[in-house]
Parts: sequence; C-alpha cells; structure tokens
Amino acid sequence: MDGLRPRNREIFIGFTKAETEKMERLTRELGEQVLEREFCQSTAKSFNRSAGRAGKPIVKWTEVQSWFENRVKESSNISRNLSEEQGHCPSNKACKSSQKPKEEEIPDVSELEFEARSSKDGAWYDVEKFLAHRFPSTGETEVRVKFVGFGAEEDEWVNVKKAVRERSVPLEHSECHTLKVGDHVLCFLERRDQAIYYDAHITDIQRKMHDVRGCRCLFSIRYNHDNSEERVHLRRLCRRPKH
Repeated sequence: MDGLRPRNREIFIGFTKAETEKMERLTRELGEQVLEREFCQSTAKSFNRSAGRAGKPIVKWTEVQSWFENRVKESSNISRNLSEEQGHCPSNKACKSSQKPKEEEIPDVSELEFEARSSKDGAWYDVEKFLAHRFPSTGETEVRVKFVGFGAEEDEWVNVKKAVRERSVPLEHSECHTLKVGDHVLCFLERRDQAIYYDAHITDIQRKMHDVRGCRCLFSIRYNHDNSEERVHLRRLCRRPKH
C-alpha cells in the first residue's frame, strides 16, 4: 500500500455518515426487504426531513434503492466466499479443512463485513472479498484478500487469526461518552505521506461541551505500531470489534 489512498467507508458519496450507518444497520436487520420500493421511498423521505440533510441535495428514493442493492450484493458475495473458506469442498476432492485444528476454523460470520491488516504497512483496509485459502506449514489458516479500492496487484495472503477481523465502525458524536482511557480504537492517521488507519489506544481524554458541530472532545491516543502519540477529535476514531 502506498499510504496515499484513504480507506473507503462509504459507497454513495451523496449520503451523510449518519445516513450510511443507518442503511448499513437496516441491511443487516432486514436483508432483501430493504429493496422494496415503498421501503426505499420511506427511507428517502425520512432522510430529507432530518436536520442533518439541511442545505444538502434532496435524496431520491432510487438512490437509496441503488445503495441497498449494492450492499445486499456485497453481503451475498461475502457470504458465498466465506462459505468456501469454511471448508465446503468439491465432493470429488479431499477436503483439507477437515485437517484444521478446531480453533483455526473460520467462524460463521456471513452477515458481517471485514477488514484485514496489510503486511506491507501494518495498516487496516476494508476487505472487498476473499479469493482463496491455504494451510501453510505453520498450521494457521491464511486467506488471500482483495482490498476495497485496490487492484489485483495489491492482493495479499494474510493470517486469518491475526490479521482478519470484523470491520471497525466510525464513531458517532453521541457515542463520545462511551469511550474511556485504555480503550482500543482504530485511528485515521493523516500526515504528509500517509492517510491510512492504524490500531491505537486512548491514553487521555479532554472532555469539552458539544456544540452544533457535534463532539469537541480531544482524545490523546498512542499508535500501536510505532508508539507515537497524537491528540485527535472523535471523527478520526473508529470503534474496534469486541472480539
């Protein structure tokens, strides 16, 4: 990774972060029901009436439906790829997955999205799909991943147990109070030659009154990869998966 391409977290640029998060939640909860015309019309109407849409272009119901169609398709692809990774082998071939230690099996997380850590820079990137799996001499399962927004030349083999996990989610302003010193987060590191996400943990919190812009608190964080420290606002932090 060249460190100059930020992590892709939104499919349709016209939606606000809050709207995108809501649609992702609805997709997880309702599945293909979100594709129904009336549901998309209702969702678009609720967005256009919200305070967060003030001053922004009106959302068309067809745009909402298109977003849902893309997300449902992605979820279907992830489910299919994970099914292959979990050891569903052709009947005419010996299935290597039966030789895997129990703790190395890939869990049934077909409803989730994933991120993987690149061995090239140690940063985390969204996974578009899993391409293949293998079982090296170490005995730990590895998968070949395609990263969102990158070409085939950037595909990598990564260790499932150490470098693949549920996708971290950007924190909302209302979630500020849930953070405490010691919490592990994913932080957007933006410097002259870098604009990527790294694991970090919170070392101090300076609480401030929120205003019309949202959370104004400052979070002191220490990056895990090089122990460098920085003070950041909530918008640069993502909530890490709990497992």
